[in-house]
Amino acid sequence: MSGAYARAVVRYRWALVVGWLLLALAAVGYQPPSRGSGLEGLISAENPAVQTELRSFERFGFPLMSRVAVVQHDPAGLSALTQAEAVARAAAVTQGQYPDAGPILGAIPVMNTAGWFPSSQQRDTTILTLLFMPPNVGPGTQMGAAHRFVERHFGPEDRVIGVTGTLPAQVQQGVVVGRSVHTTELVTLAAVLLIVAVAFRSAVAPFVTLITAGAAALLLLDVVGALGWLLQVAVPNEVAPLLIALLLGVVTDYVVFYLFAMRRALAKGLDRYEAARQATQDTTVIVTVAGLTVAAGTGVLVVARSPLFHAFGPGMALAVLVGLLAATTLVPALMAILGPYLFWPGGHRPGAASERDSLISRGRRTAWLVRPRNAAAVLVVGVGLLALASVPMRSLGLGMSFVASLPAENEVRQAAVAARQGFAAGVLSPTVVLVEGPGVTQQRDALARLQAMLADRPAVADVLGPSQQPLPDELGLVLSRDGAAARFLVILDTQPLGASGIEAVVQLRRDLPALLDAAGLVAATAGVGGDTAVAADIVSQTTADLRRIVVATVVVNLIMLILFLRALVAPLLLLALNVLGLAATLGLSTWFFTDVLGGDGLTFYVPFATAVLLVALGSDYNIFTVGQVWHEARRRPMRQALVLVTPASSRAVTTAAVILAVSFGLLHLIPLQPFREIAFTLAVGVVVDAVLIRSLLMPALLSLLGSASGWPSRRLRRAGSPPERQTRRRLTKLLMPQRGAVRRSMGGVRAPSRRGAVTFAEQVHRRVDRDHTAVIGHHGVGDDADP
Repeated sequence: MSGAYARAVVRYRWALVVGWLLLALAAVGYQPPSRGSGLEGLISAENPAVQTELRSFERFGFPLMSRVAVVQHDPAGLSALTQAEAVARAAAVTQGQYPDAGPILGAIPVMNTAGWFPSSQQRDTTILTLLFMPPNVGPGTQMGAAHRFVERHFGPEDRVIGVTGTLPAQVQQGVVVGRSVHTTELVTLAAVLLIVAVAFRSAVAPFVTLITAGAAALLLLDVVGALGWLLQVAVPNEVAPLLIALLLGVVTDYVVFYLFAMRRALAKGLDRYEAARQATQDTTVIVTVAGLTVAAGTGVLVVARSPLFHAFGPGMALAVLVGLLAATTLVPALMAILGPYLFWPGGHRPGAASERDSLISRGRRTAWLVRPRNAAAVLVVGVGLLALASVPMRSLGLGMSFVASLPAENEVRQAAVAARQGFAAGVLSPTVVLVEGPGVTQQRDALARLQAMLADRPAVADVLGPSQQPLPDELGLVLSRDGAAARFLVILDTQPLGASGIEAVVQLRRDLPALLDAAGLVAATAGVGGDTAVAADIVSQTTADLRRIVVATVVVNLIMLILFLRALVAPLLLLALNVLGLAATLGLSTWFFTDVLGGDGLTFYVPFATAVLLVALGSDYNIFTVGQVWHEARRRPMRQALVLVTPASSRAVTTAAVILAVSFGLLHLIPLQPFREIAFTLAVGVVVDAVLIRSLLMPALLSLLGSASGWPSRRLRRAGSPPERQTRRRLTKLLMPQRGAVRRSMGGVRAPSRRGAVTFAEQVHRRVDRDHTAVIGHHGVGDDADP
């Protein structure tokens, strides 16, 4: 089948190129319906924290917290007139005296004066005007209304820093992505093309990569948009650039595999059509299986209950499938058309001698690695290093800080910093504790005790409630008019949406029943609302998805490896190495962002999305490298197969890994914390997989296992089999009369004078394994070639 496919692709090469050209033109003209969404789509009406907020609104008729605020700040102090104007302005908005303020329904001024916030280190420096709008108004509309309100009703003397809050931060994340994504894509593409040009010493090979990746990207955008519209599934805008980076990396990987195969075929003296046919036949099956494995491994995210993963998984799978389609059709057609000019000017006539010398050099390193003692030492040290690097993962925390992820110069973040300086770290996203029960407002002493206990909890800066009575009771701010509910505003002293803030609210939710009993609130219940409580529920749901995601990913990748290798031992152990490499990568990311940079946990979706990608891509490289080893191991012992195949495949895998690491690593150019975390984690993971696992641990492991790695299949040739022993005896008989000449020609092989011919023959045999096997493999010489 692979031979027939290769012949068909070469024969209809021009039709394939024209077909892709027409498809790209159609994609440019077609604009699919957009179903992009923000991360606010992760919050459902059934969320317990949202339900608490809804009950609070129903009980009191007015919310206690807002997700949009205007920040006024002056370190030297705001005048009494400015503070009085803030109060009057907020009252006028609430009373409807500003017709141009819509859709703002009300406003509450919060000032760090009058002792309301004992933990504040400043006094009279900051005013937060909390703005309240209908819940059916989108984040962008709310932010626009806040900016218009500032422009029309605030002056320079009011010292306005800006508009901030959770919703403005989400809007700004989309703006930052929109401003940065095209620059990031262009820089990434330029870097990838440069790597391809250097790897092949060619000015033409990068254009093949560009054409293939460009056609795939145009098709991907239309396919994802159309399928998302049909299936009512949307990939959040904030993580959509990861799809383009994944597509570019995967397409370039497969182009690199084809080009290396084409160069080897041309080095054998084949003409352009026969070289393209052979390269296509040898590479397409492996690339197809590898691509399907990555697509299946990423698509399993659909089993998650989290809306983000449920939408993101199919998007990643589509990116891989589209890239696979472009690579397996367009690249072979271009190879057949261009032939040796693919490698113009530096490598358009590949030199067999230089290629052979390079293979021999790498073959010697592989031969040293696969010796039993060396392989065991490398395996122990390598696994130990991976285990050590994975230790920090135990302290991995998850958060979803929108404001803290913005660039330092962003207005929303600057306003948030000013608000925290005037109050506390969690002032912009306070937590509402709603206490409900018959006659609860009459139990003032018990409510005061509860408020004191809340204030004494770890990570709590201030608590506003019935003890302060900041406004008259008739306004119904903290005590309901029907007497059946009271509420507290809890302000944290840490990032409210960071890992520590989420953990503090989770623990508060667990302890609330005991706190109610200790305060003496009889027959009362309590709920928690606010951004941190919502984030805690999302993180909890994401963590609960971990088991499903991990099990599904491992099972899918294991099945693909078992079917491809027709073995059980090797797939299990190779996948175990992948998982260990993943743990080490997450450990390094946790250490870097938490201990080195002082962050408060990773963004909640980063570890899971990167885990699925790294396991799938690890299986991709497994298939490419081990697949070729398996093919040779059916004809020769495992160690000889490794020496023969690893030098040729390692260069292709290393080049592909560098390209993939650059593709993901340059996501760092998008100045948002989640993209920095994704860029670091994926780049480190790809490098660890290619440099340590694929180049060292995999050959060492297979060399120690030998033919047992193919169990229960018996297709792999065993070392020391009767044909091999007979060959060694013939070699001993041949070499014994001429051991002096052989010793000199082999350059260093010593023949002990009294230890017999067998020892000498073993030395020569090892040198043949180390040197000659790579040479005959490069030239395609059969097993029975004369050394």
